[in-house]
Amino acid sequence: MLVKEYRICMPLTVDEYRIGQLYMISKHSHEQSSDGEGVEVIINEPYEDPIHGKGQYTEKRLYLNSKLPTWVRGFVPKIFYITEKAWNYYPYTVTGNMCSFLPKFQIRIETKFENNNGCNAQVFGEKPTPEDDVCFIDIAEDELPEGYYKKSEDLRTFRSEKTGRGPLLQDWHETTKPIMCSYKLVAAKFEVYGFQSRVESFIHKNIKDILLAGHRQAVAWMDEWYGMSLEDVRKFEKKLQEETNCKVNSQKKNSGMMFLLVLNCNKCQVVLITSGCSGAPPSTMEVNGRTRALN
Repeated sequence: MLVKEYRICMPLTVDEYRIGQLYMISKHSHEQSSDGEGVEVIINEPYEDPIHGKGQYTEKRLYLNSKLPTWVRGFVPKIFYITEKAWNYYPYTVTGNMCSFLPKFQIRIETKFENNNGCNAQVFGEKPTPEDDVCFIDIAEDELPEGYYKKSEDLRTFRSEKTGRGPLLQDWHETTKPIMCSYKLVAAKFEVYGFQSRVESFIHKNIKDILLAGHRQAVAWMDEWYGMSLEDVRKFEKKLQEETNCKVNSQKKNSGMMFLLVLNCNKCQVVLITSGCSGAPPSTMEVNGRTRALN
């Protein structure tokens, strides 16, 4: 298991970020969803926990096949998704990601939001995260992955018309007011012999890229969500979730593929089951390169 703590500062208050985060996640998911890939919301409803109190529970399916590296696509089903379950007791949240056909794959993200510039070394308990495992993400200066950059979202030049905040210049997290920090403790686990280290490092790289892009957008879209109430942003969230689900499902319905992946660490065995048309039962099974009919 590979564990890292990410700290992302924002020129917002914790209360403001609650609205901005919900807006950003909904809009970003909608933008990134197309051709049967993206984020499908299965459940989004109020939830009450005996310890943390009232919150919101969401369950999503993340369809990501085209975003996987070539060496992974070779043994991953074409219709590939990760189930994400999240419990939001703002300003504390817990998110878990898992894959039904890879039980040894798991991501757990514990998040806390505080009105400071990332200076709390004990936010997740008395024992601080080892310094080498703490990663500060600078939403203004850090380099975005290829294809994510938009000039309108460059926080080194962006200035909010509604709040007058920005641009974020060098050492901005030391001088900007207001400021808050999103602390995220991320544990990635992929206990498959021969793949563990490579996959866990790949997971963290992609999580870091997503955190950078998403938090930049939450600030760059400030004038779109600033002044919204929680009720307003929940309505916006519901509307975009319905539209996003339609985009993702429209392509999925046209696909007739069914897959079962079995990783046998001792024999390096991969089993693939396919069906020829939508809704039909699987007709063939390929075992280590040999196709067999299913009677």
